[in-house]
Amino acid sequence: MNIDTSEVYDISMPITQDMPVFKGKEEKRPLITTQSTFATGSTYESVIKMNMHTGSHIDSKLHMIEGGPTVESLNIKELLTKCRVIDLSECTSSIGKKDLVDKNIQSGSFILLKTKNSTEDILEKEFIYLDRSGASYLVEKNIAGVGTDGLGIERNQSDHKTHILLMNKGIHILEGLRLANIKEGEYFLSALPILIPGVEASPIRAVLIGLK
Repeated sequence: MNIDTSEVYDISMPITQDMPVFKGKEEKRPLITTQSTFATGSTYESVIKMNMHTGSHIDSKLHMIEGGPTVESLNIKELLTKCRVIDLSECTSSIGKKDLVDKNIQSGSFILLKTKNSTEDILEKEFIYLDRSGASYLVEKNIAGVGTDGLGIERNQSDHKTHILLMNKGIHILEGLRLANIKEGEYFLSALPILIPGVEASPIRAVLIGLK
């Protein structure tokens, strides 16, 4: 595999105090404060308080499965990988099996789902998500990972079945990606979590690199 470093795309959400958050919940907005300035000392330092599921992030199994593994158990080699962006801009509510069956999804692949979430102001509202039939299909296809440009891989599922189906199969879940300027096709993905032992999710800096 040859990568083209002249084509590097940052697909992460900027972390700001007015960024979109899940269902617009104020408690999920990051709080960024200045701890010291050059007016008060010899250094400039800031502090951030943020929910682990705000912005671009990766889930570990503990998020939905009691007693599940935490972030430090993730195999980061699997998050430095070839991936494929699939354009599903035609989807208006959710992504189901019917939307995926003709996309030639291969076993072992890592796919990123590009939807209207990346281009329309719907992230805090009725964003497009992966429904149970779509998750079941991806499990059947034995993929390695899936990323979404929604603030969650699911939206209003009380049983969290989309998460649980994927997690039980060991499929990595990336949420909160920004894919507006990314064309459908194959890329190299870097989506490394911050090493915070014992937690159920971590922010990521997600980057795509073109392939020659």
